[in-house]
Amino acid sequence: MRKKKLVSLAFLMLLLLATALYGCSSDNASDNTEGDSGDSGDSGEPKVLIFGRGGDSVSLDPIAVTDGESYKVTKNIFDTLVNFGEQDTEIHPGLASEWTAAEDGLTYTFTLEEGVKFHDGTDFNAEAVVANFERWAAGNADQFPYYGSMFGGFGDEEGHVIDSVTATGDYEVEFKLKRPQAPFLKNLAMSSFGIASPTAFEAAGDKFGDAPVGTGPFKFVEWKRNDSITIEKNADYWVEGEPKLDQVVFRSIPDNSARLNALLSGEIDLADGITPSDGATVEGDANLQLFERPSMNVGYLGLTTTREPFDDPKVRQAMNHAIDKQAIVDAFFEGRGEIAKNPMPPVISGYNDSIEDYDYNPEKAKELLAEAGLPDGFEMELYAMPVPRPYMPDGQKVAEAIQKNLADVGVTANIVSFEWATYLEKAANGEADAFLLGWTGDNGDADNFLYVLLDQDNIGSNNYTYYENQELHDILIEAQTEVDEDKRNELYGKAQEIIHEDAPWVPLAHSTPLLAGGKNVVNFKAHPTGSDKLSTVDLE
Repeated sequence: MRKKKLVSLAFLMLLLLATALYGCSSDNASDNTEGDSGDSGDSGEPKVLIFGRGGDSVSLDPIAVTDGESYKVTKNIFDTLVNFGEQDTEIHPGLASEWTAAEDGLTYTFTLEEGVKFHDGTDFNAEAVVANFERWAAGNADQFPYYGSMFGGFGDEEGHVIDSVTATGDYEVEFKLKRPQAPFLKNLAMSSFGIASPTAFEAAGDKFGDAPVGTGPFKFVEWKRNDSITIEKNADYWVEGEPKLDQVVFRSIPDNSARLNALLSGEIDLADGITPSDGATVEGDANLQLFERPSMNVGYLGLTTTREPFDDPKVRQAMNHAIDKQAIVDAFFEGRGEIAKNPMPPVISGYNDSIEDYDYNPEKAKELLAEAGLPDGFEMELYAMPVPRPYMPDGQKVAEAIQKNLADVGVTANIVSFEWATYLEKAANGEADAFLLGWTGDNGDADNFLYVLLDQDNIGSNNYTYYENQELHDILIEAQTEVDEDKRNELYGKAQEIIHEDAPWVPLAHSTPLLAGGKNVVNFKAHPTGSDKLSTVDLE
């Protein structure tokens, strides 16, 4: 079992009173000299889990972000009205203990848990739920990108699905929709829609993401930018027996090898972003265990359709023919990934397997470039991700492979990169010619891939390619409204055909992400959404 310094008795008493910190810096966490890591039991030492990850969070206000590094933390600070299953996207009670839906699909009534409090002592009730939705609906795509993506807009905008949210009792909330929305409950379960303390967000304004307050199993303690985020046990958590841990420290370790070494040396207890090539190393170490996250993702090369020459579909199709996806999957995923041909993975209902992928064909790529008036190719910038992601363990190396493929057809790709938050901002603003990115599904529905990432409603939020197609938009809105699953799947099949022809992306791979932890980590369940709730995790 890994070692840590013993804390002094006085310091321990302060921790147990939840008025002080322990081990919140990376220096303290890695100074392993005495005592067992996270071993409270008879020794009385607090259980502290050190979670090594590839990058820092962007914000800890879940509605203000779209990145997985932020949700890793916020998932444990906030609760949602309904929850996903332990390792699936089936809907279960959350802050709402039960709910009913009208036959026409336009009214949902939720009964809320009673006696729940936010971390700042504010009561959780129907009015708090209303305040959260009113806050989100009053925003815009820059402030709250996911709200517009999942509910069709803001305020009085025509596409906005939610007509009203009303407290019909102290612990009862009624949602009225303008039109049926098939994935409505799954949307509510997403990490983005964690219910926050109205007292806190009204006081903090735009700074709420720096000191978040929810009802979740852990309370925010400290954020050292690009280093660590510390959360501690919510002793008054409303779910009996949770959480098991006293504290969780999320450490940012961007380099994959350094993160693995930190795990091997006992500096951290859990690590995500384990590269496929390192999976065997973990499996061969008796002190470690390997976790496979259920695959529900796609890694892709986005082509910004408003920037020349990617405003021409022929150029985008040429890019698809120019890139050797099989070689990329073989080299960087090592048996833990498969080639992607559609913008969503095969596990999602509505996947169109009849689509024939663009084959790797440099000569065809050159022909298409010539037809587009670019017989000598062109020069471009290629954005490479600065952090490992579940759908792409090493963005820099993938970018280098793509760079070589493009050079073979006369395209000069200059690789550039930025700090993670800046990378996302610049891509969202349409500043990239082409960019590597990906998506881990948030709710297990096709809408969360096709509408969120490629519909014209979401340009400037999650549609980084600025791609728009009115026919596609009409199909996706119809699919949202349709409640018959077979009819929805037919619509999504047509949508994928349109996207394939217009080629705003080069879909690259669907991965099986890997995590690793010490043998003393108990009951960790990697969730397909990439947001792992740690309330039942324990340390032996």
